[in-house]
Amino acid sequence: MSDRSPIEWTEATWNPTTGCDQISTGCDNCYALTLARRLKAMGAQKYQNDGDPRTSGPGFGITLHPDALEVPRRWKQPRLIFVNSMSDLFHARVPMDFVRQVFEVMAGTPQHTYQLLTKRAHRALLLADKIDWPANVWMGTSVENIDTMHRIDDLRRIPAALRFLSCEPLLGPLPGLDLVGIDWVIVGGESGPNHRLLNPSWVREVRDTCQQAGVPFFFKQWGGRTPKSGGRALDERTWDEIPATVVAAAR
Repeated sequence: MSDRSPIEWTEATWNPTTGCDQISTGCDNCYALTLARRLKAMGAQKYQNDGDPRTSGPGFGITLHPDALEVPRRWKQPRLIFVNSMSDLFHARVPMDFVRQVFEVMAGTPQHTYQLLTKRAHRALLLADKIDWPANVWMGTSVENIDTMHRIDDLRRIPAALRFLSCEPLLGPLPGLDLVGIDWVIVGGESGPNHRLLNPSWVREVRDTCQQAGVPFFFKQWGGRTPKSGGRALDERTWDEIPATVVAAAR
């Protein structure tokens, strides 16, 4: 698989771990689970470990890949890197020692900017004071509906250089969204044959909240059976408006 990413808000992906488990409604149509099943069938070595069939599936068991730790060191040109697009670094079955090793690689490659995204913000918070947080690491959490907004409170207590929300797939309104301590918000609809519809009013409400708080807003796509880019029709604020001192390593 190419390390170059089609994801609009990043440039490359790096997977020192693979696999995950479904923990909330945003996981119901997980793209990574579907892709892992396909990669296992194709014989891809990283995806031969099966997960719990109740919460995961073929090729999607949590697996550590120590051999992948050195990959970013080989990338000399600065990149914006999504860490674990096929996993969650803060899954309970990823040992603390391995989490530290991932952070050591990120600290040792300051030419890159790393984007960590987790649905397990509480575990990330519990481990936060045991980790040295380099300036080139952004930390985000997924917030798909009102039931997952509690993750934001954990995220804002994590000492990352930049904290962001991924409201994708957005599955309901986010009333009372508090963006104190949050630096960037991504919103998008769900894609695929079983996609759930995105109500434009939910998107506009988040956009307006971001504008009122002065937080950059990135609208990725409306979703649908096949991805449809949101482009900049809804709002022209992108991650380029994040303070230059933070984003410099990605340029």
